[in-house]
Amino acid sequence: MNPERIFEAFPAPSYRGNQEQALRDIRDAFAAGNDVVLVRAPTGSGKSLLARAVAGCARRADEGDPSDATGAYYTTPQVSQLDDVAADDLLADLNVIRGKSNYTCILPEERDTPVNQAPCVRERGYDCSVKHRCPYFSDRAIASNREIAAMTLAYFMQTAGSEVFRTRDVVVVDEAHGLAEWAEMYATIQLGPRTVPFWDDLRVPEIDDVERAVRYAESLEGTCERRKDELLAQDSLSPAEVRERDRLQELIGELDWFVSDYRDPQSPTTWLVDQSESRGRTGADDNGDGDEPRGGPLTIKPMNPEKYLQHTVWDRGNKFALLSATILNKAAFCRQVGLDPDDVALVDVGHTFPVENRPLYDVTQGKMTYEQRDETTPKIARTIVRLMQRHPDEKGLIHAHSYDIQERLADRLRDFGVGDRIRTHDRDGRDAALEAWKASDDPDVFLSVKMEEALDLKGDLCRWQVLCKAPFLNTGDSRVAHRLEEGQWAWYYRTALRTVIQACGRVVRAPDDYGATYLADSSLVDLFDRARTDMPAWFEAQVDRMESPDLPQFDPRAALGDGTSGTDGSVDSGGPTSDRGRGGRTDRSARSRGSGRSRRSSRSSPLADVWDTDE
Repeated sequence: MNPERIFEAFPAPSYRGNQEQALRDIRDAFAAGNDVVLVRAPTGSGKSLLARAVAGCARRADEGDPSDATGAYYTTPQVSQLDDVAADDLLADLNVIRGKSNYTCILPEERDTPVNQAPCVRERGYDCSVKHRCPYFSDRAIASNREIAAMTLAYFMQTAGSEVFRTRDVVVVDEAHGLAEWAEMYATIQLGPRTVPFWDDLRVPEIDDVERAVRYAESLEGTCERRKDELLAQDSLSPAEVRERDRLQELIGELDWFVSDYRDPQSPTTWLVDQSESRGRTGADDNGDGDEPRGGPLTIKPMNPEKYLQHTVWDRGNKFALLSATILNKAAFCRQVGLDPDDVALVDVGHTFPVENRPLYDVTQGKMTYEQRDETTPKIARTIVRLMQRHPDEKGLIHAHSYDIQERLADRLRDFGVGDRIRTHDRDGRDAALEAWKASDDPDVFLSVKMEEALDLKGDLCRWQVLCKAPFLNTGDSRVAHRLEEGQWAWYYRTALRTVIQACGRVVRAPDDYGATYLADSSLVDLFDRARTDMPAWFEAQVDRMESPDLPQFDPRAALGDGTSGTDGSVDSGGPTSDRGRGGRTDRSARSRGSGRSRRSSRSSPLADVWDTDE
């Protein structure tokens, strides 16, 4: 790596904000001998441009021995972030490669077939006459032979050990704050009817400890091997059989990894096993009178899978740059991902957005724990109506946290008569609903679920948002419960704070942009007190300026965006709302607003007074 090349590798024609100083600090950190540099850069810092500059410092093919690693990887866990990179002209030399399922076959009779189900993977010895033009293999060849290959973190991890994507000199991970959680998710093994092709033929015992889970995994791996060999013996496979073969191959790798990691006395990974109830299923060879109780689907979870990260990330490069706005605690982050904090440098990039353009407002109405939600949700719905009055001609985003909360709020808001200005989404149509809302000129309010990250709502795309619930992790999750039993409450608060900071960055995307964030759950204010020591200084300034706004009296008619009332006495989000009205609003009464969903039954927990146990 040549850190001195970082300025010439910067792709923009000029610097903005603190970019030049950030490049200088990153250069110095690598020049000091650090193999890993954390770059804590807030929204609007141009992290992708900084990432490109770091990647450009990688050793080139003509700068070392033939055996030396050269080039760079750019990777991010967010698909939308990779899409943004692919669309940015300044980053045109980041050669993007995606998984096979994202490409379609170009053979005339296979135009609608994903490459991972094309004849080349269905038929033994198939010689494709157009493989040199196949979009997947073409992109893969380009990415593997150019200086910078860009891919999602999932694809990057899946290609560990690949002969095509070998070790490179530099690896840049953008949006790296959740690296440990992503690794835990990717390394989690789900065993059930949707993930094991022959699940209904299995005899699954009740598994009450990890040792028994290991023995069962060894047995299941052998069964998967035999079934895979049967498929490989066939000359031709159907698309369904191809999917089964590929899934079996993945499952064999997952089970083998679990068994070998657990048996390795040097591995620091802690494994947890959850098992669902059987629900009366019986195997093909079971008449229902077996001696052993029958078990249900299994989830095998690693905690802090350092060995997994070593194989899939740290062995893939010589130097690493990890970028994020929310790496809140260097030492804790390093421990989670298996790094020694003493060997890692931290570069802080200052925030350039005026704090007055990104105000926080306290409109808290009570706690939104599951036990108190029935009482608090109607109050938040009324508050949202008053905020719609305050912003009659501006788009708003409601972070509902869960589909249960989204449904409750949507029902209340329709009952109040403001349904024509409300949009929702379901699990399958979230992206389409989001894009339709963004494309509309109407000042609609979007009730979202899990959109706190990787969402760019610059300018008039959104001027205000509401956080309806403190995003604490589910204490019913065995990993979370295990950590809390060990007293890791600082981690718990820090993880929630990270999500809040990410959410606050959705509506203010440039120094001259502005947008208000309203806090509706009183647990958010408690969180700020508990996690203040982990706050970046620029976010702490927002918290210190937080105030309670003067909202108009509840009047649903004024919330429908006609601009005739609702602005008196309000504290502005950055500019006078009455001056930014839009004409040409269309009839929205016939729009689909999402489908009905069943509500979860109430559950309680010793922690439910403070923390939510709802998924």
